Amino acid sequence: MAGDIYSALEGEKAREVFGRLCVPYKEGRERCERLLRGFESAFGRPAEALFSAPGRTEIGGNHTDHENGCVLAGSVNLDVLAAAAPNGKSEINFISEGFGTISVNLSELEPKARELNTSEALVRGVAARFKQLGLECAGFDAYSVSNVLSGSGLSSSAAFEVMLGTILNGLFNDGKIDPVLIAQIGQYAENNYFGKPCGLLDQMACSVGGAVFMDFRDTKNPLFEPLDFDFSLFGHELCIIDSGADHADLTDEYSAITGELDAVCAYFGKEVLREVSREDFERELPALRKLAGDRAVLRAYHIYEENERALAQKQALPAGDFEGFLRLVSESGRSSFMYLQNVVPTGSVKAQEVAFALSLCERLLKGRGAFRVHGGGFAGTVQAFVPHDMAEDFKAEIERVLGAGSCYVLQIRPLGGARLF
Repeated sequence: MAGDIYSALEGEKAREVFGRLCVPYKEGRERCERLLRGFESAFGRPAEALFSAPGRTEIGGNHTDHENGCVLAGSVNLDVLAAAAPNGKSEINFISEGFGTISVNLSELEPKARELNTSEALVRGVAARFKQLGLECAGFDAYSVSNVLSGSGLSSSAAFEVMLGTILNGLFNDGKIDPVLIAQIGQYAENNYFGKPCGLLDQMACSVGGAVFMDFRDTKNPLFEPLDFDFSLFGHELCIIDSGADHADLTDEYSAITGELDAVCAYFGKEVLREVSREDFERELPALRKLAGDRAVLRAYHIYEENERALAQKQALPAGDFEGFLRLVSESGRSSFMYLQNVVPTGSVKAQEVAFALSLCERLLKGRGAFRVHGGGFAGTVQAFVPHDMAEDFKAEIERVLGAGSCYVLQIRPLGGARLF
């Protein structure tokens, strides 16, 4: 099997595959060959397939997904890459290079409290959901490498979840499972096993691929619309800046956002803000401030306006209105900082890495391009759209201040979670 994969890596199909991954052919081939050798060394036999699951960038709609809102996102050319093969056992063995081995017994798929916030929880949760839905789920061995920076806002956890679902789909379900369902399975694992109350944005963007507008009004049947655009054609680079802060231990901060919005919704007898009209919300402001507090009300304002911005961005990009798009990105960043308040962790005075990275972008861009907090916030990354003529100096100065490798110039890749060979 591995011999066939090595041969395929030399063929014309491989050039096409790496092109869809937005990876240079030589770099992609060498990475895959190293991965295959890693599998063989770890498990003493050849792999049968290679899989890829991309990280994602949220382009518009910060924290709107868990309120059944609208989002604009895209998969990027950083990914989790895995070699895998069935093992004929009732267990999943998953080696992430540099992080050790995860082993999960498929006869023990109930949630385990000791596994909260661990990769084991995600493996167990994905496998459990496959079985609950009547999908084929059997044991396999996998060896993976990832260049999706952990805690970066590029959703390394969602990429990992999508990878697990994509392997089970490719090895045991003939590749027939819809990418939307794979995303929903990943979200289930993260909500119910990992312990993070995330929406569906991250998993959808990683699973579906390309640039996509998503409407989560009906989370069981989310609407998604692929968008065909290239930021470089508008004279800008998409940059992700690593602030140096880590997402670890911030689950309470993320939970507080949904918890406070839940309190607003509960006043109206609703579950999510998408079910509450803005008119009703504003009419009841005096009571809501007393009930839920000012921060909850400010966060709700962000959701209402961010939802409208995501819709406007969907219209601006295909129409070629890039200046309008950049203006909306800037408005999103201001709203996230001022209303959603997901830039500085509560009570943090000395460590304000994301806020500092935002200030650095503002001073370097000098009114051009746009920038905003990226993803969950509080830690991780900042997103910037940088004019071509400024990109080299921008990257150099970011890395001088924040450290080598802190500025990533990314591309939107058209391929989501997929079996490559």
